[in-house]
Amino acid sequence: MTNHNRPPRQVLGQTIAAELEAEIMLAQLDAGSRLDEVALAKRFGVSRTPVREALQIVVSRALAVRVPYKGVIVSDISPERIDQLFEAMGEIEALCGRFAAQRMTMEERAGLLNQHEEMAQMARSGKADAYEAANTRFHQMIYTGSHNGDLAEMAEAMWVKLLPFRRSQLADASRIARSNAEHAQIVEAIIERDAQTAEKALRRHLVSAAQAMLDKWARNRSNIMPTPSKAS
Repeated sequence: MTNHNRPPRQVLGQTIAAELEAEIMLAQLDAGSRLDEVALAKRFGVSRTPVREALQIVVSRALAVRVPYKGVIVSDISPERIDQLFEAMGEIEALCGRFAAQRMTMEERAGLLNQHEEMAQMARSGKADAYEAANTRFHQMIYTGSHNGDLAEMAEAMWVKLLPFRRSQLADASRIARSNAEHAQIVEAIIERDAQTAEKALRRHLVSAAQAMLDKWARNRSNIMPTPSKAS
């Protein structure tokens, strides 16, 4: 008999992926360890199909890699790797911002401003989950506003790859407040059609996000490092 209360398979895959991403980001899954389909299916109480979908998501976000004859292996998330990902995203988003400032319609500019104002309220209220979801929409509005389909597609692909990193750093209230302040500069530049300032503001925004992520990554790593024993 079909269990109508069970979430759809796709949702199950996304839920499992989110759990695995969090464990990798918090260094609860060691780099080089194998993500075994059978073991994960047993752990989450599901068939192997949603587990495969979850692993595909994790691999697409560079948190794991497929290795011939070994399966899916947890990636070594080094600070250099995080920095490179945010650097690439920063350049793509900066270009989107420059074009958006030049090409957005009045309606699109008004929509971006409204989105920012709603997010400012979320930031003041400490609604981290709502802010994170709205943040995705905010950046997608800028991609669309560039009116360059190929560039928007590149930005979306990089966003997917960076999603667990951005989600992790936006879990902190102080980072949300800073993010919102950075958004204010971006929105002002786009509304004023100041392409150069919009480009610089978005690049700074991604550099700031990278630094927040690197700081959190370092704290997580230091928390799990064994304490050296003192010499007797």
